[in-house]
Amino acid sequence: MSESAEVLGFCPERLCDGTGWILDEEANVARPCKCRDGRISRVQSRRIGTGIPKRFRGVSFERKPVCDLDPQTVQHVRQFVRKIDKNLDEGRGLWFFGDVGTGKTSLAMLVSKAALEAGRSVAIYSVPHLLADIKDTYDDDSNRSYTDLFRRLCEVDLLHLDDLGAEKPTEWVLEQLYSIVNERWQNERSIVVTSNPGIDELRAQIGQRTVSRLEEITDGAIPLMGRDLRTTSSP
Repeated sequence: MSESAEVLGFCPERLCDGTGWILDEEANVARPCKCRDGRISRVQSRRIGTGIPKRFRGVSFERKPVCDLDPQTVQHVRQFVRKIDKNLDEGRGLWFFGDVGTGKTSLAMLVSKAALEAGRSVAIYSVPHLLADIKDTYDDDSNRSYTDLFRRLCEVDLLHLDDLGAEKPTEWVLEQLYSIVNERWQNERSIVVTSNPGIDELRAQIGQRTVSRLEEITDGAIPLMGRDLRTTSSP
């Protein structure tokens, strides 16, 4: 299906007939509706990231492991999700860090799922997968350019980065992570992040500049500690 066909349908602004254009009959000209840019952005975002993985498609506040997590942390995420449009519009995000199997990815997926249900564009990546996608653009036979992928990563409403710190911190990796995070920070674009390392460890691993910008976007990292819930529950 083409992008022009994808943008047809119901207008969330209740201004156009679903085409993304408003016809001025007196002047006999058409102007773009407010809904058009958002629809095109959502279509384009489907071309990047993995989408909600099958394991997390049923994630909810009422199901394990989320219902077994610290109530204060869960409430914080609930409040963020309730105001998902406002938070995305203002470039706010969330960062979860802690031990393996403590529910970090489940909470992050709740945020991405809420954004998608609100009709916003979302790109979901494990950081190693993201870096592999970037490297693929260097191939001569690649069907997309680095510039195009970078632009989409920076323009999507929500960038979800899972497992930050799992990558080998080469100079190239540090440059890619900083470039993406810095561009989103400058343009007040939201990020949701999960990591096993905490802030101090990540500063040493991926650099102070990148971590500083993530802290500002997310208002600091939320710790999730404890036993591995994967041994007793699933999302």
